[in-house]
Amino acid sequence: MKSYITINEILQREHFSNTEVIAGAEGLNRNVKWVHVVEVINIKKLLNGNELILTTGLGWKDSKALFISFLLQLIESNALGLCIEMGTHTSIIPQEVIEIANEHQFPIILFHEEVAFVQITQDIHSVLINQQYQMISNLESYSQTLNKKLLEINHYEEVLTFFQKFLDVQVVAFLNEDTIFIPQLSATERRLVLEKIEGEQQDSPVAAIARQPVQILGHQFAELVIMTKDKEITEFDLLILDRTTTALAQYLLRDLYVQEKRRKEEAEWMTDWLEGHHSNEGIKEHLAYVEPGLKLNGGVVCACKLNLTDKSSTLDGTYFKLLFRTIFEQQGFYVFSIEIRHLLIFILGNKRTVKTWKARMSDGFKRLNTAEYCQKLKVSTISFGVGKFVKQLTDVHMSYRTAKETLILQDKLSNEEKSYFYDDLHLYPILSLINRHSDLQEIVMEYLQPVMEYDQKYNGKLIETLRAYLACNGSKQETAKKLFVVRQTMYHRIEKLESLLGQDFMNPEKRLAIEFMLLAYDYLHMTDQNEHIPAQEINER
Repeated sequence: MKSYITINEILQREHFSNTEVIAGAEGLNRNVKWVHVVEVINIKKLLNGNELILTTGLGWKDSKALFISFLLQLIESNALGLCIEMGTHTSIIPQEVIEIANEHQFPIILFHEEVAFVQITQDIHSVLINQQYQMISNLESYSQTLNKKLLEINHYEEVLTFFQKFLDVQVVAFLNEDTIFIPQLSATERRLVLEKIEGEQQDSPVAAIARQPVQILGHQFAELVIMTKDKEITEFDLLILDRTTTALAQYLLRDLYVQEKRRKEEAEWMTDWLEGHHSNEGIKEHLAYVEPGLKLNGGVVCACKLNLTDKSSTLDGTYFKLLFRTIFEQQGFYVFSIEIRHLLIFILGNKRTVKTWKARMSDGFKRLNTAEYCQKLKVSTISFGVGKFVKQLTDVHMSYRTAKETLILQDKLSNEEKSYFYDDLHLYPILSLINRHSDLQEIVMEYLQPVMEYDQKYNGKLIETLRAYLACNGSKQETAKKLFVVRQTMYHRIEKLESLLGQDFMNPEKRLAIEFMLLAYDYLHMTDQNEHIPAQEINER
């Protein structure tokens, strides 16, 4: 199916019975999209490309220079050929014109008798318009048939086979790590085809290649390539290629969605795994059932909380899991997912070296946060918590516990202190544990209450001074520079700290305790989402 007619086909029409091709015969297979009658010299801005030009030569008459200028304009404008009515205004074709036309494979066709240009244009344009109409009709028919097949087929290769038979071209599909050739080719032929696709060879000047990615959720899952040997890729071919890639994307997405639903049925087994109820042998047996030959080198749990803007939405969670799986499997993880209460829990089995797991997860989060589809989800915020990496899959419950702990801290810490990873939170998990099982505020007051009360009463900035003094390892001079105060003021503040905390507050053990209490003081600030926690307020609690 095509929306054009070649120059060779035009020469077979009734009005071209008495014609002669005197130059550019190698270009006769080019595809004509329209026919123009031209009698002016300055034509370059009036053409769109792929036109066949009809003329009597009135514009140049017997001027060789004007003729050559006219010809070069046509070539630069991607016109396809020139038909000249001889006798009226042109009696001879200069040899230089023939040589230029041959060099650019630009056909020059002579009418040796007077012809009616209006009849020629009507004839050819009617053919082109009818072909356009037929192309649209065939395209619609193809799309309808393909959509019906999508409801019946069991494998995506059936889509590719239908596609290949309809266009009668060589189809190559790159899907994951597989390369599929339809029709099948020998090993030598496959190698040659792949070389052509990569642009290493192009044996025939009329051979053509077209390729289009198959996009799912903003990521390329596959690529379709079509090749021809004895004809150019047509506009119709490209439209059919586009329809087929869309249909293939729909089929693959449906297949992925079904797989995601099936994984949901494994929720009970997954829950037991997260609670540490499975033995090493039981886990190996299940992994072999899920994917034969799957070998995991440790793993980690990621807890995720989606704050849905539409509480009745259920599809958002499913598609988010699919998007998460797509991204992190590309980062070298095998992803299991389960929903527990209001959380999405992902167990990421590591398929690569342990040394790079954290960097690969960080890259995955960057891609996830910038994914276009993620912006379309009905969520206001997404929170992640990644637990400790465990080398033994029987210890996944430990990673699960620390992942939930990390997720809880995400809501309490400032943006500067936040991290997706439990390992980056350092002392904050300890502070959270103390705060849950004892009165952390009371412990902080035991060490810092005198200083806090002094600051509240006199605006003395002793907490700020204490923090800087510890950071500068007890250097009064460096602390004064850091706080932008004179040395005498610094000495006065240190003396006041010694009177409130004791002269031994810089001794190693006591200093360590005070530094920990300052961190706890900051933690309580962030937890309460206040910039300051007055001593009186803490006492009231």
